Formats: sequence, C-alpha cells, structure tokens
Amino acid sequence: MGHHQTTIDDFVLNRRDFLKRTGMGFGAVGLASTVLGSGSDAYGAINPTAPKAPHFEGKAKRVVHIFHNGGLSHVDSFDPKPALTKNHGNDLPMTDLRTERPTGAAFKSPFTFKEYGESGIPVSSLFPHIAESVDDMCIVRSMYADVPNHEPSLLLMNCGFARQIRPSVGAWVTYGLGTENQNLPGFISMCPKGYPIQESQNWQAGFLPGVYQGTYVDTQHTEIEKLIAHIENKYQNTPSQRAQLDLLSELNHRHLQARNNDSELESRLQSFELAYRMQMDATDAFDVSREPEYIRAMYGPGIHGRQCLITRRLLERGVRFIQLWHGAGQPWDSHDDIEKRHGALGKECDQGIGALLKDLKQRGMLEDTLVVCSGEFGRTPTVELPKPGSNAGKINGRDHNHYGFTCWMAGGGVKGGHIHGATDEFGYQAVEKRGHVHDRHASMLHLLGFDHEKLTYLNAGRDYRLTDVEGNVVHDIIA
Repeated sequence: MGHHQTTIDDFVLNRRDFLKRTGMGFGAVGLASTVLGSGSDAYGAINPTAPKAPHFEGKAKRVVHIFHNGGLSHVDSFDPKPALTKNHGNDLPMTDLRTERPTGAAFKSPFTFKEYGESGIPVSSLFPHIAESVDDMCIVRSMYADVPNHEPSLLLMNCGFARQIRPSVGAWVTYGLGTENQNLPGFISMCPKGYPIQESQNWQAGFLPGVYQGTYVDTQHTEIEKLIAHIENKYQNTPSQRAQLDLLSELNHRHLQARNNDSELESRLQSFELAYRMQMDATDAFDVSREPEYIRAMYGPGIHGRQCLITRRLLERGVRFIQLWHGAGQPWDSHDDIEKRHGALGKECDQGIGALLKDLKQRGMLEDTLVVCSGEFGRTPTVELPKPGSNAGKINGRDHNHYGFTCWMAGGGVKGGHIHGATDEFGYQAVEKRGHVHDRHASMLHLLGFDHEKLTYLNAGRDYRLTDVEGNVVHDIIA
C-alpha cells in the first residue's frame, strides 16, 4: 500500500466544501437549491450557459443596450422644452435643486425638434434616423438616478448598485436565461477605441460565476484577429487543437475535482472550450462583408454603423445580451460646445442605430428583442459657468443632471409610439410618473419573463438581486 504524503491541498476548504462539512451538510443542501435551477449541480456547473426557462413567458428573448456614455442631454434630444427657449438667457425659478458644477441662466436647445410617425412624437435634429422608428419606441422622460457623478451613475445603470462590486445587467440576464448559441459568448460588450469610465466593471460578473461576464470587443478594428485576440490558431489545425484541448481538459478536471469543483476554476476551464468553439462562429458573425451591399449602405459607414450591423448578426446567431457603447471614456460629456459636440456624436451613431431598429423589424426580430438606450444621466437646462479645471470656459455647454433624464425602449413587448412620464417645464427634474434606475431594471427583467424579486443569487449569506431591495415594474410602458 502506497504512503500518502500530506500536502497543503489536504487542508484547503473552499466555500462549497465548508458548507458540506459543517452543520451536517445543510448548507450544501441550500446551495444546491440555488444552483440546480441554473442547470448546475451542487458541486459545479455542468453547463451554466445552457438555455433556461424564465419564471413566466416573457415578451423579449434578447437585449440590446445602447449606451450614450457621458450623459446625453435629454432637453436636446427627446424632451423638448418650449419654456426653456422662451426663457433663454434668464434665471429660472429653480431654487431647490443643486448642480454638480456652477450653472447660470436658461440655455435653449441649439437643435430643432420635429414630430415623427403616426404618434407625432417630437425628436430633435440629433437623431433623424432613429426618429423614423418612433412608433416602435417608448420614450420614458421621467428617469432619475442618485448622484451627478459618472462613476457611481455608470455602475448604478449597469450593475444596479453604485458603490460596490455587483453583477452587471447582462450577467444577470445570461445567468437567468442562458444563451442559445454555445459557440458564442452569451453577453458581448462592444466599445470602440478603448474602455468607458469604470472599464470592465460595467460588464462584470461580480459574485456570479465568471462565465456570465461580458466579453469585450473593440469595434474600431475590422480584422477579425484584432477584434478578438487569438481567435485563430496559426500553429495547429482544428483536429490537433481538439486533441490538445481534450488532454488539457482531462488534466484540468482532475485539478478541479481535487478542489471540490471550485466555481471560479470551472468558469476558467469553460472559457477554453468557448474560445475553441468561437473560432468558426465568431469569424462569421463579425464579418460584415458577408452582408449584401444594400444592407451595409443602410447601416452607413464608420464604426457605429458596423457595430450595429454586427449586433444584428450576433442576435441572429443566438447571443442573449449585447451592449453598445459610443466610445472610450465619456464622449457625451459636453460641458462645453454642446451644439458642436452633441451634433458630431449624433451623426456618428444615428444612422447605425436607426438602421438596426428597421432591420430588426423587417426580419421579424424586433418584437422579441428589447432595445434600451440612454446615458447614465441627463444634462442641466441651465448653462454651465466657467470653473478652472472643469471646462474650457466657453459658457455653451451643460452640467450633469441626475434629477431627470430620458431613456427610450423599443421592441420586446414595450408600448410603441408612447411617451411615459415628464420632467418639469424646463427639464430639471422628473415630476410625473418618476422612474428610478431600479424601476427600469425591474421592467426589463419583467419583459424577459422574470420576477425581479425572485431572480436571486446567494452570496455571503444573503440572496442578492439586480434591483437590490427596491424597484417596481412599470406596467404603463408594456404593450
């Protein structure tokens, strides 16, 4: 009989092992109940991204989240304010609201508004292509957030909590629904030319298994090898890769079993398999040259048209959640030159987003694809005043405004051609049918078939959810 040499591994107790060995194993029973519903067993995920049924039949099956990072001005886009134009240059009777930076007189919009569609909803000259689909859109004019700072507002909008590490919306959705194509990531986040503020925290898995984290793609590139690093193995053919991966998998799973099927290690192993399977499907999905010329022309030239077209191709292939950022940093943060800067940004993305809405509809996909669009907050109706280190001192921009802003939604069961809620006559704060970010998340999950209070994950002894301990479904926006 061989002699076993005691090693440090014999004394390793991870969280799952601790639950099994203490309290007569009742902790492990509780753990099993939390993971069995996601296609897993109590010792590790068998296939955590397999498609799963929601709590009830949802109207939406997939999500596109378009993010105008930096803070799109609602009073210059989807919330026209004639009173602001009338009072341009005068002080407004708003004494109870603070702004992050000093602001002065009323500042009218430099953009013109026009009514579109049968619903006659006004949209500014920033977004003429998007406006053509206004009858499929629900314009929520009464959003509000917690603070006028980018970092916490980004985390609140993307993760449901502003201060601590929490799973992102896309991670929660893929945790709840899985994904339909096992050869592609279930959650993809596209941001050209780098990361937004707070970087990968915006698509993090948090305390959920790492397999639910978003896959970042830099869409400034057109070559597939640059879009997705190491997508092609230049040294081995497919059968050789498969044989090597099978051997590696066998060794890794022995390592995994010795560590009681640790979930983080399991997620890492699954990433090897996904990377192998992605080689063919991803190469096809990201290659927009395979689209007819008239489709590419509809989306328009440039990065944003291309990433919107890639989005439609990924949705067709079963990707569950796609996030589209405008670009690195906070491009919509127009403290100066709002007419010039917002105008340029609108031209960059309007045609591509408008084409995506039309293309999804003509293919019969918009009805079960939920498209959501906003920034992390809005902007003030008053002009920002010069402040050293804060702006260029031009007195032609707007400060951050979390008291009231606009989010629009389309498809996926929302009420089209509809305006929900309102800000005051100048656009400073939401006053009618006010909706917090938690309410938006609760409504999104409801459209996907989830009770937001029951889509939970046990972490550190507590059941967590996307909406924390708040949030109400806004039934008025649902068709």
